[in-house]
Amino acid sequence: MSVKFAQFSDQSIPVDVVSKKNLPPYLEAASDETRNWLKANAFTAKLGQTVLIPGKDGAPARVAAGWGDAKSRIRGRLHMGTVATALPEGEYYLASGLEGEELEEAALAWLLSAYVFNRYKEKSAAKARLAAPDTLNAKRLETLVAGDFLTRDLINTPASDMGPEALEQAFYNLGKAHGAECTAIHAEALLEQNFPMIHAVGRASDQAPRLLDMRWGKLDAPKVTLVGKGVCFDTGGLNIKPGASMGLMKKDMGGAATVMGLAHMIMSLELPIRLRVLVPAVENSISANAFRPQDVLTSRKGLTVEINNTDAEGRLVLADALAYGDEESPDLLICNATLTGAARVALGPDVPPFFTDDDALAAEVAQAAKQCSDPLWRMPFWDPYEATLEPDIADLDNAPTGGFAGSITAALFLRRFVENAQSFVHLDLYGWTPVAKSARSKGGACQSARAILQVIEQRFPK
Repeated sequence: MSVKFAQFSDQSIPVDVVSKKNLPPYLEAASDETRNWLKANAFTAKLGQTVLIPGKDGAPARVAAGWGDAKSRIRGRLHMGTVATALPEGEYYLASGLEGEELEEAALAWLLSAYVFNRYKEKSAAKARLAAPDTLNAKRLETLVAGDFLTRDLINTPASDMGPEALEQAFYNLGKAHGAECTAIHAEALLEQNFPMIHAVGRASDQAPRLLDMRWGKLDAPKVTLVGKGVCFDTGGLNIKPGASMGLMKKDMGGAATVMGLAHMIMSLELPIRLRVLVPAVENSISANAFRPQDVLTSRKGLTVEINNTDAEGRLVLADALAYGDEESPDLLICNATLTGAARVALGPDVPPFFTDDDALAAEVAQAAKQCSDPLWRMPFWDPYEATLEPDIADLDNAPTGGFAGSITAALFLRRFVENAQSFVHLDLYGWTPVAKSARSKGGACQSARAILQVIEQRFPK
């Protein structure tokens, strides 16, 4: 689905965004009728409170939207989505109370609140349409929303309709829409072209494993490579997951979905970079030829990996893809993956951790995350934990024992396969909104894309 701003017209209804601090002067400046109406409706400017103010004909003529105080707003984000979904069908515009970054976030939240996933069941989207604020770049905001919705749609689609074959088709559709070059390496060709760990993880499925590769942009532009984990369903392999842990595994390709949404943003905005997108697309299934605990795999990079848990498969397919992308020495190498439960234990579902050795890049990511209302939190590549990755019989262990620092040790594992990129950042995503929140429906979530887009725009300006 796509969502656009409405065209401003004489029928557009103004929305006054009123904080608790500004409520007294707002009431003082209002007409007696408006003041009495707001008091009758107990309008206190509580965050998300919405009151329709009727005109002389009884139809809505204005809206007062509560903006709370700084303390209430800091507890969440994208608050305008609550207002947008509370309003009846019509065209509205943000008339007063917001400016700058707050106004941009409010407009973004309004558009994001229109998302519905109705592939299998008809659902109605919010019908309140927003006219684009004059001071904002409407096209850019619409592009961010389109990328977000693409990511959510991909994650929300179950593995029955979003296996490796369907993910490849979606990948090619994205590339075709933007004039990008797309290729794929399938099945036994993965072994022939030295992607042994992607092949090992996906070979037990009836849909062959594959590596998807997209290139776009001028050849002499700065190189930005996105790598996204595309495990379309994860049973856990022979170390099979319990039912409760397997229930959300359609979202285990959330990293792939995220880099595809981000790629849509980058290409739509025509950023001056040489973009490459790599997605190892597999299903971690169980069959007679499934890879086993204590197998030793040799990676593309030549490092050997002892398998101590077949449910730690994402880092294996990412390792081959990262090594491949790193061979071109990109200026910026970005890895997105729904990788560890440990990241959720540490930071919960809303705040993905990111890992980088580049302090300047870390500062840029943290600042962008704050400005874009796209939360991210830096965690360390803690070198003393490197020893836990080294078993007796191979170079690396895919699932160190002990149970501590799982997100960090997974990130350290991936870092072993990157040595040529100028800057590298790994993001451990959840990719899911467990309970519906303002502008974020329950289900697939696009995390980190807006923040990383801003970092790329700032590092490689037009």
